[in-house]
Amino acid sequence: MGIFQLLMEKPWLPVEGEGEEPAEQRASSMESPHVGLRVFLAVATVLFTLFLVVYVERMTFPDWRPLSEPWVLWLNTLVLIISSAGFHWASVNTERGDLEGIKTGLLAAGVASFAFLAGQLWAWQLLVDLGYYDMANPAVGFFYLLTGVHGVHLLGGLVAWFRTSAKVKAEADMAQLRMSVGLCAVYWHFLLVVWLVLFGLLLLT
Repeated sequence: MGIFQLLMEKPWLPVEGEGEEPAEQRASSMESPHVGLRVFLAVATVLFTLFLVVYVERMTFPDWRPLSEPWVLWLNTLVLIISSAGFHWASVNTERGDLEGIKTGLLAAGVASFAFLAGQLWAWQLLVDLGYYDMANPAVGFFYLLTGVHGVHLLGGLVAWFRTSAKVKAEADMAQLRMSVGLCAVYWHFLLVVWLVLFGLLLLT
């Protein structure tokens, strides 16, 4: 199984079954996605931490030539904050039982997420236009690697967003929506924190 396929799979998404389950089984099935998300975030945290450690260590080599980060990264950061806020708003409205509020939050989060990915591609294009495509410079390679891996995680998360939005459109049980939206919100908050760390490191170096 490829790395990309693993990243695209979201273990916290509940698997819909047929028929009624006993109360204990329902409780267990509700807990499994939370455990899956914790494991996934732990693995992703280790992955990004290793990248950052290698990044900082690689900077000490003489062939490291810093590059100028595109200004659009500031805009992308704001867009990702809006996306995370949209998921938070949707999660809050699941507690209120407000279906329209959930739809609004998910729509804002999804649009902002796609805008963030488009903005990252734009940043790559700006760097290429400035001549930053020589992979012999490790600073360039690490920029594409770090932003690319983060983008793949976000793209994979959009699969969860799409499935959750489909449940909302079908007006699924509110308890199920509360879990799905809440887990998506946690994942997006995690991606926001990771991006802030990456962006801050890129600026400082």
